[in-house]
Amino acid sequence: MEHAARPSSGNPMRIFLKPRAARVAAAAGLAALLLAAGAHAVEFNQLQPGTSAVTFAYRQMNVPMDGRFQRFSGRIHFDPAKPALAQAEIAIELASIDTGSPEGNDEVAGKLWFNTEQFPVARFVSSSIRPLGNNRFEVTGKMSIKGRTHDVTTPATFRQAGPQGVFEGSFVLKRADYGIGEGMWADFGTVANDVQIKFRLVAAAAAGKK
Repeated sequence: MEHAARPSSGNPMRIFLKPRAARVAAAAGLAALLLAAGAHAVEFNQLQPGTSAVTFAYRQMNVPMDGRFQRFSGRIHFDPAKPALAQAEIAIELASIDTGSPEGNDEVAGKLWFNTEQFPVARFVSSSIRPLGNNRFEVTGKMSIKGRTHDVTTPATFRQAGPQGVFEGSFVLKRADYGIGEGMWADFGTVANDVQIKFRLVAAAAAGKK
């Protein structure tokens, strides 16, 4: 009895898929992968002030001091797949400052410092976010305090913690650029000109975009 010829060794599917059909199948598979990736895309845009923090550190009479702002709000739009398109705007209520003492809080709220009655909010608005690799970024934007606006550039890192994204970074602000600490407080020997601002911003993903 004659036996039917067996297909040659190798991938047996090759004898059933013509080149054009193979290309169509490959394209369909790629499209399915892209759709699956899109379904899992995440945009972090719900700022969580309760778990976020904005703090500062400086030197007074060469003694290290620090403090924080207790109230701030803002908007963040960050898609890890499209970091260059990210945007951020943070508004800080200056009267919410906590220097560690009620007397210090009252002093810095006055006209020589933040003048919170006339300028209640400090605001940062990003203009560009440049990816540096390994979840590191260079964020550039405008910082406005007491009616004065200057460019600010800060390094930042991003990490995903479950359904939330965490952004952290720090930069040095020159208080004289914004008229923070005028008159008798303008002497840098008393209070240093450099103030380090640290931030930890936590944002949740928008509903339906997980």
